[in-house]
Amino acid sequence: MVSGTAITVTKPPAGSLERNMMYAIIRSGGKQYRVRTGDAVAVERLDGGEGDEVTFDDVLLVSDNGTVTVGSPTIPGASVIGLLEEQFRTKKVLGLKYKNKTRSRTLRGHRQQQTRVRITAIQPGT
Repeated sequence: MVSGTAITVTKPPAGSLERNMMYAIIRSGGKQYRVRTGDAVAVERLDGGEGDEVTFDDVLLVSDNGTVTVGSPTIPGASVIGLLEEQFRTKKVLGLKYKNKTRSRTLRGHRQQQTRVRITAIQPGT
């Protein structure tokens, strides 16, 4: 496949209300997230302060009322716009190393920094 092209598949809208809503799959911090307008998503830490606007350009898929556009790997011109709500740290994760017979123990803790983003708009692109 040629990089930068998108494939559009059209299906008749289903009866479910959720299937008729627009959603997108974005990539941020090496992870993929399914987002809709109004969703709050916790992603890997992004630079900026509360109230700043952030744009995600790595849009992998957009679904709009049964019309699905899949990028290869991304959809050209598509973007998802969000508002930074807060910077926070996750719950502590503990890691323990233990070696028997020598009574050697090492306990380490880690708290990942994350950013909560409220999705305000999805722009489907071309």
